[in-house]
Amino acid sequence: MHKIETMNTSNISAADSSTPLSEQAFRSLRHDVLIGTFEAGSKLKLDELQGHYGFSSSPLREALSRLAQEGLVRADERRGFRVAPISSQDLNDITHMRLMLDVPALRSAIESGDDAWEGAIVATFHRLEKVESRLSDGPVILDEEWSEVHRTFHSALIAACASERQRVWSASLFDQAERYRRFSARHRQAGRRKSNEHRKIMDATLRRDTDTACALLGEHILSTQRNVEAAMKRAAGV
Repeated sequence: MHKIETMNTSNISAADSSTPLSEQAFRSLRHDVLIGTFEAGSKLKLDELQGHYGFSSSPLREALSRLAQEGLVRADERRGFRVAPISSQDLNDITHMRLMLDVPALRSAIESGDDAWEGAIVATFHRLEKVESRLSDGPVILDEEWSEVHRTFHSALIAACASERQRVWSASLFDQAERYRRFSARHRQAGRRKSNEHRKIMDATLRRDTDTACALLGEHILSTQRNVEAAMKRAAGV
């Protein structure tokens, strides 16, 4: 397995003995795939995974199969499992689906969100700003705490969406985009602060300015795609 970051799964809930081993394995492996511990396209060898995570082959196979269903891992009967490659086609598909799900989800949330929903958005944005203010000039996306609060902020925006499936699928797509955000950050030549974009989305949402909020969220998603595509070209020497 090709590793591009030092593994750190100590904070994952795999340590919770009340959680089934298959779920522990899934959460730990999924986390490491998402943050880029394993290089895109690299082979996930069962014996090496057993040695690192301490799980037997059965829960790891189940975890790998679940990751394959999410599109984060590719399965081949003869060649085993590999981390899904990073490609423009896959990124386009993720972006397309996020625009289809996230933007209408925000529209629905604005229509039905209450004071508690608004409060959660404000509180999460405040945490995001505080975390970002403490970071150096490097890519904020590569900071674990920032990435977690960033995910929570986007989840809070659409938390009042009437469709539970829409919220769940949006969260899955957000996570799938995380691999690409981190790839972009590693190949970025300058740091990029995001709090201003998030503030604009939040302000329009709290004003119940649905069209503006949705347009800003759509542009926010598309900007990720553009940044990743630029990073891909730099990495390829184009």
